[in-house]
This record gives sequence, C-alpha cells and structure tokens, in this order.
Amino acid sequence: MNISIIGSGIGGLSAAIRLRNKGHDVNVFEKNNIPGGKLSTFKLGEFRFDAGPSLFTMPGLVDELFEICNENPRDYFNYKKKDIHCKYHWDDGTKFIAYSNKLKFINEIIKKFNVDEDLIRNYLKKAEKKYNLTENIFLKKSLHKFSTFTNIETLKALFQINIFQINKTLNQVNTEELKSDYLIQIFNRYATYNGSSPYQTPGMMTLIQHLENNYGTYIPEGGMYEITNSLFKLAKKIGVKFNFNSNVSNINVSNSKIESLTINNKIKHKSDYFISNIDTNYFYNNLFEKKINHPSLKEERSSSAIIFYWGMNKVFENLDLHNIFFSSNYKEEFKYIFKNKELYDDPTVYINITAKDVKKDAPKNCENWFVMVNTPHDNNQNWENEIKRLRKSILNKIEKNLKVSIEKNIVEERVYTPKDLEKNTNSYLGSLYGTASNNIFSSFLRHPNFSRKFENLFFCGGSVHPGGGIPLCLLSSKIATDLIENS
Repeated sequence: MNISIIGSGIGGLSAAIRLRNKGHDVNVFEKNNIPGGKLSTFKLGEFRFDAGPSLFTMPGLVDELFEICNENPRDYFNYKKKDIHCKYHWDDGTKFIAYSNKLKFINEIIKKFNVDEDLIRNYLKKAEKKYNLTENIFLKKSLHKFSTFTNIETLKALFQINIFQINKTLNQVNTEELKSDYLIQIFNRYATYNGSSPYQTPGMMTLIQHLENNYGTYIPEGGMYEITNSLFKLAKKIGVKFNFNSNVSNINVSNSKIESLTINNKIKHKSDYFISNIDTNYFYNNLFEKKINHPSLKEERSSSAIIFYWGMNKVFENLDLHNIFFSSNYKEEFKYIFKNKELYDDPTVYINITAKDVKKDAPKNCENWFVMVNTPHDNNQNWENEIKRLRKSILNKIEKNLKVSIEKNIVEERVYTPKDLEKNTNSYLGSLYGTASNNIFSSFLRHPNFSRKFENLFFCGGSVHPGGGIPLCLLSSKIATDLIENS
C-alpha cells in the first residue's frame, strides 16, 4: 500500500517506521526543512538548545522502533538514566531532591517532610495499580472502538473503577492522602505534563507520576533532538521518503475517502491511506475546501508556555538537569492560567540544563538554560508586555532561591511565546498538548486515532488519543498504524 503522512513530528516519524517496516510505500510531507515538529533544536552563539520537550521517560518505546527493524538501537541512539529526577525549590528556603531510586526517593520524603513511610508507599502503590489497570486500555488501544470495551482487561478495570478516583480532582486526592503541603505541590505538578490543572483534572491522574517514578528519567547523549535525529536516520535507511519544504495546502476528497494531498498549492499526491501528525484544529480548519466541525475541536485547550533560552557564562553547581522553583500560591497560579487566561505574578519556573550531561551543549564553564513558565493559550494577550513583566518575575524568583544575582550571567537570549508555537508547529492557539484533561471525560473527548468521516484517514500525535508528550505520541502512532493494518 501507498501511505502518506502529514508532518514529521515524533508521532509521524514513528508511524512512518512502523508502516515501512511492514513493507508499505511511505511518503512523509513536512512544511519545515527539518524533521521533529516540537522536538527540534537550534543554536544561539556557541550554545545548543532543545526547542521542545525536555523530559524523556520510557526509552524502551524508542528502542522498540529500531528492534522491530532488526537494528541495534545503540548503533543509533544512546542515553543514560538520571540519578535525580528533579530538584525542587520553594521561596521559604525548602529544597527537595527527587531521586530516581525509589527507596532513596521515599527516604528523602520521610526525612524532609516528616510523613509516615506507609503513607507514601500506599500512595505510590495505588498510582501503580491505576497505571497497570489502564495501560493496555487507555494508552495502547483506541479508546473510541467498541471492541476495546468488550475484552477481559477492560471489564477487570471497570470492576475496580473506585480506585481511579474520578469523582475527585488530583489536588483533592493528593491533599487527602499526602498530608504535607510540599508533597502535595510536588505531586500536583504532574497535571502540567498534559497541560491541565491539578484543581480540575481527575484523581486518576496520579498515575502520570508513575511513569517518572517507576520507569525513571533519561537524557539522550546528544540531547533531546537525538531522539528525532536517530529515528530520522532509521526511517531513511529502511526506505521512508521524506519531502521537506512541502506544505500540505489542501486535502482532496472523493466520496468517503481522501483521494490526494495538494502540496505547495500545486502538486497532487495520491495515496491509499493517510495519517495526520498535525494539530487537529489546523487540520480541519485549514486543509479542506470547507471547514469540518469535529466535536473534539470544542474542548478546552491545554496550557501553553513562554520559554526563555539563556546562554549563561557560569556553572551553577546546585542545579541539575531538571529544576523547579514553585509558586507560593499554586492554586492561584492555575486560576490565572485556566480561568483568567492571564500570567500570574508569581509563576512556577522550570529550568532545564542539558549541558549538565551533554557538555558540548555549552562552552566550558557555561550552561544552556531552558527556562519555562506555564501560561494560558493565546487569547490575544499582549505577549511583548507580558514577556517584560514575566522576565522580572522569573529573575526575582530564581535569585531569591539561589541567593545570587544571575541576570549579569545571561550572554545569549531568545524568547518563545504561544504565538511562536502556533506559527512554527500549527498548534491551535499555541496550546502545548491540544486539549486539556480538566474533566473526567477528557480521555474520551480527545480526537480518536481514526476518522469516522473518511475511511482511509488516521491520526497520531499530541492532539489526539492518548495525548501529548513523547511516550504518548509514540503510543498514538502504534495505535494508528495497527488500525491501518487491521482495516
């Protein structure tokens, strides 16, 4: 079969590899001149930055793509496990190191926050059980096919529905079970992994932290873009055809099928099957002669981000790869993001420094800082003014926690806004994860991996089931390609 894929994000690359490995003729059309989508890279002077996702978990999902092609992943892609997940900082001077070793992690919690060992162990066990019950249902299969709900695994999960705590918010669960305000804030943070609010997303989302605390966090040897780079090399080796600077400007329809793609307003490319790896809003609103209304497009958008890329002429020994500086009023911060659609004056600040592990990412005695703050999606805010205000807030928070002036150490700077995200990746309103997961039905309301309108059209990527982030995008491509193989 001849199969065309729109977009070369991590989902599109994965889908292309899986389908080509099955013997299909695969063409990938990408509007930019490099692959990767959100998972891209750039340089500022002598500093290299990963432009998009900074967290890498479940590396086995990447390795699998090489293994199914009978290739050794280590010939293409190498990574190391981090001893520390993250370093957390609060304005009152409290600091917490989240270790990757579970026993060390638990002991540190007990020591720092004076909580009972059984309390934290029970919490982690419950999260693991939620994950194990839902993995094969919610993450590895189409949630929008009737057959998913008629097997033994699903019935087993449904008989234990109370454990999912869908009648409570994530914050309510964490408040009831964790007792410590610091610990509650740490585990509330996992709502941001899919662009949601812990005060709205359901309690079953405690399972998100299981991915990090059970599988660990990793850093690719050459930085996050090496994920894209290695998969691109594999795809080319096995015969996937890439077409860069090829903007899909129209989708041509015949009855209940997609017939062809119009590329750069002139070239028509026919295929048997089509996969979209682009934002579903952009797909329906811009690529058809008439806009197509899909129910998922009406769902609440996820949060976005403003990112400061700073080249620093100093090494900060008390920071690691992942660092969090918490807001002093977490609830108010999320109220501003999701209800007010404004930036909060005291935001939580995330700093990612790949140079801690990838030394060539910065000159000697220097560091590359990826400084991110969660924001609302684009709602016609004056981002230029917001950036000026936000920059001051970020510097104040970091300097307050580190007890050292840092502005003088910034020698390179680039700022990325929700508008930039939308422009560069076609992410609707600059939302990082497509739709938010702020209600109990969010998983079911996400766009499915197939089309009910066009029988030869399928979807993968962060704006469709099961959601955003590298592991889920990889899983979405497997769901989509399995559906094609079984159609």
